Amino acid sequence: MSPKHEARLPLAFIQPGSEVRLAALGDEIDPLQREQLTAYGLAENRPLRVLQQRPMTVILADEVELALEHAVARHIWVEKDVANA
Repeated sequence: MSPKHEARLPLAFIQPGSEVRLAALGDEIDPLQREQLTAYGLAENRPLRVLQQRPMTVILADEVELALEHAVARHIWVEKDVANA
């Protein structure tokens, strides 16, 4: 078994305090909202830190803190590196 194990999970189900990498924005996200998220720096392979999940998903991407509704966060796919968890 490889020491590095990655699995894609919805951002809405990641525990606060976890560090993950953005894998993809789901097709369910509205194109205008996808453009806004990209403008805020959410790009593939971007490291993210989950700060909280309730009442909204709050993440830190570099120095930008974003609050996302769960309806959006559940369609943002991330990879969590178990070796570094």
